[in-house]
Formats: sequence, C-alpha cells, structure tokens
Amino acid sequence: RDSLVRISVGIEDIEDILADLAHGLEQSQKA
Repeated sequence: RDSLVRISVGIEDIEDILADLAHGLEQSQKA
C-alpha cells in the first residue's frame, strides 16, 4: 500500500508541475 500511495502522490505532483508549465507557456505566448 505504501508504494501505491507514493506513486499516487507522485502523479499528483507531476500533474501540478505540468499545470504550472502549461500556465507558463500560455503567459509566454500572450507576451
């Protein structure tokens, strides 16, 4: 169970990072 929890948490972290990158790309394209 611990490994599954770590994987799920890692996926959430990756999604947050991808969201930040996508947001940054949108801002750079507008500018």
